[in-house]
Amino acid sequence: MKAKLLERRKPFDKSFISAIHNYPHFLNIWHYHPELELVFMIKSKGTRFVGDSILPFSEGELVLIGEDVPHMWQNDKEYFEKESNLTAESITLHFRKDFGGEQLLDIPEMIQIKTLFEKASQGILFKGPILETAKEKLLAIHNAEGFSRWIGLVEFLQELALETDFRYLSSKGFQHPKEKNGDSRIDKVYSFTFNNFHRNITLEEVADIANLNPTAFCRFFKKNTKKNYSKFLNEIRIGYACKMLLEEKMNISEIGYESGFNNLSNFNRQFKASMGLSPSEYLSKHKK
Repeated sequence: MKAKLLERRKPFDKSFISAIHNYPHFLNIWHYHPELELVFMIKSKGTRFVGDSILPFSEGELVLIGEDVPHMWQNDKEYFEKESNLTAESITLHFRKDFGGEQLLDIPEMIQIKTLFEKASQGILFKGPILETAKEKLLAIHNAEGFSRWIGLVEFLQELALETDFRYLSSKGFQHPKEKNGDSRIDKVYSFTFNNFHRNITLEEVADIANLNPTAFCRFFKKNTKKNYSKFLNEIRIGYACKMLLEEKMNISEIGYESGFNNLSNFNRQFKASMGLSPSEYLSKHKK
């Protein structure tokens, strides 16, 4: 499951793509594309993968993902059950940074939107008052025609650019190298880790995925991600643990083991180092 390049063809008479999705569940495809992606989640929940971030998602969230940033929305298990009547619904816009022309971002009035696009290279989760009107504004953009559609997107992007209540998703040092032959070793490592983080992973095992010896792999991974593999693995495990804590289906000890930690003390230590709170403090904070 390496990151796949998805190519989209926009209509000849439109500068960007908009769609309203309504599926039994989202497609589990770890992918990237040259377009930025703006998503408002109408109805759905599960786990969101953006770069090296793994966190729960739910309805009402608004996310902007930059060009070529690998990502995936993975619904919870109950969405795939035979008798499930759950649905995954979203409004999604895909647009290239030059959707208004190659020189548009160079004019002074576009500096804030240009900065927004740069920030989106980490993925942005918006919070605050903007969520109260995001759905209606994106629906209006989707339903508009001609110049009103184009200017609607520009105005909404300017609103996002001025929003101060947001959080970055992926780490600043995350990179997604794309080899010309489409076979990226780092993608194989990411995919292997996403599929196996809940169990013990040895350095030899993951190095073999990249066809490198352990020493060479450590250098390779650090060069491409600006962090060592153990830190990357722990971040994914902690992100998954956060999701499990909020679901409250298991106790803290069970969540630690389910997330891939071999003992409770190590889980507590790594969680606090990453989140600044213990698992119990994190749960109490979000309950409030």
